[in-house]
Amino acid sequence: MTAAERQDKLRLGFLTAIQVPQQGFMGGLLVTNHLGRPLEFQCTNPVKPNRTQEVLYGPTLQPFVLAELIGKTLLEKAGVKPHIVFITEAALLELREHISACLAMVVIHDHESAKNGFAFGRQTLITHADYGSDRSQLENKLTALPDDVDLLEPFERVEEALRQATGGTAAA
Repeated sequence: MTAAERQDKLRLGFLTAIQVPQQGFMGGLLVTNHLGRPLEFQCTNPVKPNRTQEVLYGPTLQPFVLAELIGKTLLEKAGVKPHIVFITEAALLELREHISACLAMVVIHDHESAKNGFAFGRQTLITHADYGSDRSQLENKLTALPDDVDLLEPFERVEEALRQATGGTAAA
């Protein structure tokens, strides 16, 4: 496959969740082409754990809600499947255990984040510790993107779309 063919076919997923007051977490998935143009957008209804779940799940509740209930559901329902899924929340790293696509957490590039991941353009990408091959797969697939790509910008679009869906009551 040539670089041009890879570029045309590379689909990127940007998955995030916001907290909706009194309603729980609402997730959104934006799938784009390599230029950042939308191919599909999906969102969930707010998911709010009950008090018993809060007690039983303890500190594992947020990763369970974000990764298994919201993230996994969004990716399963997506008609356009991304080759790479980007996230910005560490609680979503657990999602990698439930999907076949590469997953990387995008953080602002600084000295501390560089220790845990690898630099790509203006950001650092951190992969799940149990999926060591994701780094080399990402490096290969990301050659289709410009060096100066801003991988955090699509998350702003997803969060704004989620706020619009909640009538502007949600917090990022």
